[in-house]
Amino acid sequence: MRFSVLKALGYFADGLWTGWGGRPRIEARQRRNLRRLVKKARSASPLFRRLYADLPPSSEINLADLPVTRKPDLMREFNDWLTIRSLPLDRAREHLRDFENVGVPIDDVAVFQTSGTSGEPAIIVLPSSFVEYYYGIMMARFERYHWRLIREVRRLGVRVTITGGNGHFAGNGFNKLMQRLNPALAKGLGLTFVEAEQPIERLIRTLNAIPNVAWIVTYPSMLTILAREKENGRLRIEPALFSTGGETLTNDLRKRVTEAFPSLKYGIADFYGCTECLALAFTCSHGRKHVNEDWVILEAVDEKMQSVPDGTLSATVLLTVLANEVQPFIRYDLGDCVRYFQDACPCGSPFHSFEVEGRQATLVRVGEVTLSPLVFELEHENAQRVQLVQTGETEFEVRVQAAEAASAEIVFEEVIASVKRVFAENRLENVAVRASRDPLEFTPSGKFHEILPLQSSDARKVT
Repeated sequence: MRFSVLKALGYFADGLWTGWGGRPRIEARQRRNLRRLVKKARSASPLFRRLYADLPPSSEINLADLPVTRKPDLMREFNDWLTIRSLPLDRAREHLRDFENVGVPIDDVAVFQTSGTSGEPAIIVLPSSFVEYYYGIMMARFERYHWRLIREVRRLGVRVTITGGNGHFAGNGFNKLMQRLNPALAKGLGLTFVEAEQPIERLIRTLNAIPNVAWIVTYPSMLTILAREKENGRLRIEPALFSTGGETLTNDLRKRVTEAFPSLKYGIADFYGCTECLALAFTCSHGRKHVNEDWVILEAVDEKMQSVPDGTLSATVLLTVLANEVQPFIRYDLGDCVRYFQDACPCGSPFHSFEVEGRQATLVRVGEVTLSPLVFELEHENAQRVQLVQTGETEFEVRVQAAEAASAEIVFEEVIASVKRVFAENRLENVAVRASRDPLEFTPSGKFHEILPLQSSDARKVT
């Protein structure tokens, strides 16, 4: 696998040219990219060849002609899903079992895994062209404000990423991949990784030991922890910028973090993306999220998978990634709830803007402590599914769907011990965790969430 700076610059130039052409040029580019992707999927993916067998020719295809796809169905057909035949599911899983392989490509592709907060972890395969697209298109969407911000923040110190480290997650894995593919670029970005799963005391010591932390990239639930530690005087860093993503960022949390860190000259930039499409959207200087519509399609739909008007909150969103021909994501049910703005963005961008009203990842609140689902390790080799349910502020129960011929008692014992360790590491000593024989809970649409937190009054609204 190779990273071509020249090809990344090609995406950059094409992205600028498309944006300068306004809506007509954006829509024309999107249509061409969609039909090219459908043609590739039909010719090289046995799964999509079957799905699209009765559809119009690829040169005439429209988005509404295509069926909706979902993660569990695609993962069951993994070997027929990809447009390459050199990466069967067994080989991908063997690679992912070894933590030494984090950021290490397999032949011409990189392999990551989603965190599984929705209960269905997915294996994500990214070719070199997608990595080149990621850097090129995001630079193309920068305003002068962003270039100036990056220059000034880099002069102030280093950028630190705090995210999941106990697995092949994109946050850690993508950084390590770039360190392999282009060390000079990775060094220029100032990539320093800190594991989010470690005990808070160790995490704070690690951050305090890093000189001149200017920029932290993490998820909102980690911001809660950092704000609390800063308020208590244990965290001594003075960052100028926080970047967040992956979870809900509430107005209350934004206010609390801003007050705890008076050094935040550039505030909190909240981004929207996923492992399936890292460069899904960009955040402008006015704080709005814009879809990279020339290479990404994000449909806001209702429960019947029909488009909803701008200004209406969707039941879910359908993602089509036009920049990945190796693993086609076409009308892929992402599960998030979004609302497109009806008015044009003050920044002047021709790309449609939206706000996120709900993410699949959910926060667990115990008293004054907020935890990310990423800190809990609920996978078990003798269980098909494990679910952690918060039944009270300090009360939790573990539910298990044991694998065939496996002992549920062993699963209960080991998972409960793991959950209790997480609480203890976060100074939550009086939390009760018990085994429950109640059935697993699913959403009305049939989705499964590993973590079911106690519902709070703010309903996890976002900015």
